[in-house]
Amino acid sequence: MSIQLQERNTWKEVLNTVKTLDPKKLEIIKATLPVVQEHGEAITKRFYQRMFERHPELRNIFNQTHQRTGHQPKALADAVYGAAANIEDFSQIMPILERIGEKHRSLQIKPEHYPIVGENLLAAIKEILGEAATNEIMDAWADAYHVISDVFIRMEDKMYKMTEAQPGGWAGFRDFVIDRKVKESDVITSFYLKPKDGKAIAKFIPGQYITLKAEIGGEKYTHLRQYSLSDRPGLDYYRISVKREDPPEEGLPPGVVSTYLHNHVNEGDNISISAPAGDFYLDQESNLPLILISGGVGQTPMMCMLNSVIHENPGREIYFIHAAINSRYHAFKEHVKSIRAKNHHVKSYVIYEKPTDEDVAARNYDKDGYITLEWMQDVLPSSHGDYYFCGPEPFMKAVNQALKQWEVPQERIHYEFFGSFGSLD
Repeated sequence: MSIQLQERNTWKEVLNTVKTLDPKKLEIIKATLPVVQEHGEAITKRFYQRMFERHPELRNIFNQTHQRTGHQPKALADAVYGAAANIEDFSQIMPILERIGEKHRSLQIKPEHYPIVGENLLAAIKEILGEAATNEIMDAWADAYHVISDVFIRMEDKMYKMTEAQPGGWAGFRDFVIDRKVKESDVITSFYLKPKDGKAIAKFIPGQYITLKAEIGGEKYTHLRQYSLSDRPGLDYYRISVKREDPPEEGLPPGVVSTYLHNHVNEGDNISISAPAGDFYLDQESNLPLILISGGVGQTPMMCMLNSVIHENPGREIYFIHAAINSRYHAFKEHVKSIRAKNHHVKSYVIYEKPTDEDVAARNYDKDGYITLEWMQDVLPSSHGDYYFCGPEPFMKAVNQALKQWEVPQERIHYEFFGSFGSLD
């Protein structure tokens, strides 16, 4: 049985044990869902403010950058609404529940955190809705939260146990040593991580990530960041390839963890990580043509998938499409060229948004500007295949729209958002 199917069966078992909501309270939830959805982001923004005022230690878990940008409040609002809307049958949103559960497990969210979240979330709902939030309504939402949190606690308990019990698995965070640090482009550097204790490490499914714990001098709180694994499973190390997040515009701070890793973490240093996690992963049982499409540092999970398929299923047809600003920002270009040269069934294509004069002279790219459906139809023999893509949100929206216009079935379209969850609709 595959890992994916094994986990799906486990989640079905969990859902069969979930408590149900009283019918009268269920009707109240249904009736008030539109109002909660309308004020969702205001509610979740206030929730985070309240929670961090009362429990500042939780800043050690939550990504403060996502708080400032508004990504996390929106993601939470969507999750709360989605869970409440499907409270009669959680199986309808199983992929969403799994994604959130994987994030929580990797961040080490525990059962004791849920009452804190519930208390502050309900208080925020009451505060934002005001007199409209009657005692009867609040009582119904309190019960709904109890049911929803029960689902996550049960799911995550299974995840923790499965993660620790697997060969090479572990609980919590484990110390790793930076075995190698390799510059891949002007902005991307790879870090090869080996376990400090010298013992085995857990396997993972290509596409998954690890959570890194950064204790940075001068920073009041711990920073947790999730990075896709960029090399195949089955090796004696994990590799992450990190983009240095420079300030997007003057006056804004650089990426705290990425600049710390680039500028201050060196070979021989220790770093702590949690075991691999994530619901975005390669279907290892498919033999359909594999189309990997990436923009910028979104290349990292695609590199893991490419290396894995070449090693495990060397006859599978692969099309590797990567978009970068230009060659100075293009990581792994020589590695991909080498794979293509050795494997006739692998095709690769490069798109440069703003090629340099040297790029133009060398003509070391296949298209300038942006990815388009018309260009994809020129380089791909058909729409038939499994599509995986990752990159900046505008890039992913363009790819997703193109694939839908090409009538690629939804079940063949797979993508990953870095950071908090988003939507391509």
